[in-house]
Amino acid sequence: MENPAQIPERIRGGESKKISAITFKKSPSKIQVVKVVLKLLPFVINFRKDRREWVKREGKNVNEKKYRRHAERALRTFIELGPSYIKLGQWLSTRADILPQPYLEVLATLQDDVPPAPFSKTRPIIEHELGEIEKIFGTFDTRALFGASLGQVYLATYDGQQVIVKVSRPEIEKIIENDIAILKSILPIATRFIDPNLRFSAEAMLSQFIETVHEEMDYRIEANNLSTIKHNLKGDRMVIIPNVILERTTQHVITMQYIPGIKITDIASLDRAGIDREKLVIRVHHIFFKMLLQHSIFHADPHPGNISVTKAGEIILYDFGMVGRLENQTRLKLIRLYLSLVEKDPPRAVNVLIELGTLEPSVNRYVVEKALELSIQSLHGKEVDRMEVRALMDLANKTLSKFPFRLPKNLALYMRMTSIVEGIYQHHHVNLQFVKVLSQILEQEGLIRDAYIEEVKDSIKRFAKGIEQSVELAPMLKLYLDTQQIYGNKRETSYNFLAASVFASALFLGSALVLPHTPAIAYGGFIASTAAFGIALAAILKKDDTPRGS
Repeated sequence: MENPAQIPERIRGGESKKISAITFKKSPSKIQVVKVVLKLLPFVINFRKDRREWVKREGKNVNEKKYRRHAERALRTFIELGPSYIKLGQWLSTRADILPQPYLEVLATLQDDVPPAPFSKTRPIIEHELGEIEKIFGTFDTRALFGASLGQVYLATYDGQQVIVKVSRPEIEKIIENDIAILKSILPIATRFIDPNLRFSAEAMLSQFIETVHEEMDYRIEANNLSTIKHNLKGDRMVIIPNVILERTTQHVITMQYIPGIKITDIASLDRAGIDREKLVIRVHHIFFKMLLQHSIFHADPHPGNISVTKAGEIILYDFGMVGRLENQTRLKLIRLYLSLVEKDPPRAVNVLIELGTLEPSVNRYVVEKALELSIQSLHGKEVDRMEVRALMDLANKTLSKFPFRLPKNLALYMRMTSIVEGIYQHHHVNLQFVKVLSQILEQEGLIRDAYIEEVKDSIKRFAKGIEQSVELAPMLKLYLDTQQIYGNKRETSYNFLAASVFASALFLGSALVLPHTPAIAYGGFIASTAAFGIALAAILKKDDTPRGS
């Protein structure tokens, strides 16, 4: 098995700049831009109307047939426009924060399946990168196994073993460059037709899409991704990842071990093979969430074409062109978020969502916490009261001036991965309690300890912030007392009582802030604040009882 540390510098991209650094040498013509705009305009107009209606009616009592009809028209448009737009449609199919549910379901059928280019056009690419085909491969089937938007795959033999050879589509870089330039130019126009609250998500999605598609076009990067993930999962016997033939891998060609299997969504074949599909779905969740929460890199494109199953129930992963990476702090925040769901703690979940940047800090916490509480009840298998949901939605409509959730760029691929994995579960209709599976993952991977350490750190920060806010009251209090001295010392007792009251109130406030996180410290603060107030009150009462002449 390849260790990523052993991959030659040429595979890492040392011999030339990464494709992500490509600059557009020639801008698309205005005619090209206008043609694309005219093709996309019906989709944008229909989407704008449908989404407004969907949000207003909360997805109920809407004409779903009309929505599906509009989505199917959009699907045909993406296919007609070519590779970049097929990829874009696939991205949109996982964005529940942007599209109504019927759109998601229709666009989810948009597979990366494009008729392959003639071998006469791909042969020059292979031979330019590797050399003469007949001298390198024992056999080479010139009929493509399948074609994708960015490349196409052939079956061959190399050193006595079956391999697959994936080759870039002819002139794909030029096509992608041109399409992205058009998308960049029309985005400002398109966002004028949609809900202003979606602009953040739309811009973040396009940015992530551009970065990812550039990486997908360089097969050296894919080889590195595959080797890294294979190394990370080497201890899991139920996962199989093909070996890369590094000496036959370049920027436009990747050669790897051929490992056939049963498609993850082929229910009939899985049943004939005697595969327990409930255990299979749990295993898929475990693998992908292990990558997400345990390591810094994860497979971000787990659509059915990229996952197969052996007759022994082992999971085979293909195509590592699209991967996600999380900074360690973001990874730890996600662990804390999932732990809060397991432990049924909505306030803690809201704190983490704000830290992740998925919630505006000014959001109505009561509404979001209540919504999370209902979601958590559902996750734990408890039936949610319909009247309670209705009341919450009414409250949300009145108090939320804008949709509070947003999707930062660094979480876009995470959302894509989790959405597709969820789709595999939905396809199999098996009994799966996600929160139970999640709890097992956190425990088996030793992640609970990390989450609690981070919670303690967060609690200390919040406590320190509460104290800091309390200390900030001191200068204001001093200024107030100084300006009041002209009234003489006869009010000295009142000042002392006022100071003690402010101190006790600040201490009470700081304790309340840390109560959800560190109850022991909070209760100690409550007791101290009560004592301070009581002492101050006793002192002033005693002063009032003292004879004035004494």
